[in-house]
Amino acid sequence: MNKPDNKNLLWKYAGLATQFLIGIGLFLFIGLKIDKWLKLNTPVAVWVLPSLFIAAVMIKIIKDTAQKK
Repeated sequence: MNKPDNKNLLWKYAGLATQFLIGIGLFLFIGLKIDKWLKLNTPVAVWVLPSLFIAAVMIKIIKDTAQKK
């Protein structure tokens, strides 16, 4: 087996972290706008949208890193 280059892994995970942070920020912003538009007192969309994003990213990471049969 070939051992992956550490620099390639670093850039791969740095890119993943950047996408994760930008995605959470984007979904928070969209959630704020939805809550303001619906005039909700409780920030429902601010909690739900980023939570769905985090769950989707975690599922994708698990599928991508699972051992292939």
